[in-house]
Amino acid sequence: EGKTLEEIKEEILEGIKSIAPKYPKIKRKASKEAHLLFIGLADLHLGKLSSVYETGDPYNHLIAEQRAKEGIKGLLDKSTGFNIDKIVFNIGNDMLHVDTPKNTTTSGTTQDASLMWYDAFRMAFKLLVDLIETCRAVADVHVVYDPSNHDYMSGFMLAQGIEAWFRNSKNITFDVSIAHRKYYKYGRNLIGTTHGDGAKSDKLPQLMSIEAKEYWVDCEQYYIYTKHLHHKGRKD
Repeated sequence: EGKTLEEIKEEILEGIKSIAPKYPKIKRKASKEAHLLFIGLADLHLGKLSSVYETGDPYNHLIAEQRAKEGIKGLLDKSTGFNIDKIVFNIGNDMLHVDTPKNTTTSGTTQDASLMWYDAFRMAFKLLVDLIETCRAVADVHVVYDPSNHDYMSGFMLAQGIEAWFRNSKNITFDVSIAHRKYYKYGRNLIGTTHGDGAKSDKLPQLMSIEAKEYWVDCEQYYIYTKHLHHKGRKD
């Protein structure tokens, strides 16, 4: 009573910081032939319910969790032939399926859900902690958050909570602001991420040149990762 939503948010984040574990710093040797590994955990929709009788493909929170863990492990296994010195871990992007107690997206579209919204949040939090810890064992991690249309509010709070949890780790950095597009420079490469429900694809290169102009002139290769669309586009 008498508190703003921002004040409540700060109290929650301070509570997480107070119990955040201590992560000893991992010292790594520099390499002249190092590589960056980009991992995009996109459109997981944890909490979504899909019946095989209606869609032909079952889906629920347990399947989502299993696919996320198997997917990350598979990418890390495939990268063992390279010398990975940095991992960009892209989160957000509809990780949670609903954003309200009435099982709707942020804008109010009703969804079929396999568990309560608060259980989905807690499950997503633990899953991200486990996955980021797994990546940290391989290389230093830069966590990038993209706001998305299914979980605009809860996804943002999830990202803020994860940053608070890893506040004591020197091997993990974060870019988890509410900005819809994020940029990361690695060598002469500029990497952009966005969910894909905002600016049109043909506008993204120009936006990158403006929003990341401090990196643009020093780079030779440019990449933009988008998500959101769950199917392949077709032009007749």
